[in-house]
Amino acid sequence: MDVLRRHSTALGMVLIMAGSLSAVSLAKAGEQDIGSDDALRIEVTKKGLGKQVVISQGVKEWFMLIDVTPENAVVIRQEKDRERYLVDESETHDRPMTPGEVDAAIADYVNSVKTRARKQ
Repeated sequence: MDVLRRHSTALGMVLIMAGSLSAVSLAKAGEQDIGSDDALRIEVTKKGLGKQVVISQGVKEWFMLIDVTPENAVVIRQEKDRERYLVDESETHDRPMTPGEVDAAIADYVNSVKTRARKQ
């Protein structure tokens, strides 16, 4: 339960900090870089009241799904290198996320992956 509380608190803080992102930033986060294997390919898809993002670079893949229901929100994050999962985690929030919170969380995740991919 403490792990869930920490993840929920951390995501809440991220959402507050990311709340200042503009729609332009989110639109840019959905752009695809097509070319060499080193380029990030980003695909953002609406899923019901939530969204999903799949980011790939060569054999690496990052995935985030935010599933929003009237009662709660579930956030799933995965990172894969070939067929090996490096990250496979989920968290459940006791309230639904607003569309703005979903957009901010997706944009923050995309920016986080972009930053980590550049450092490698």
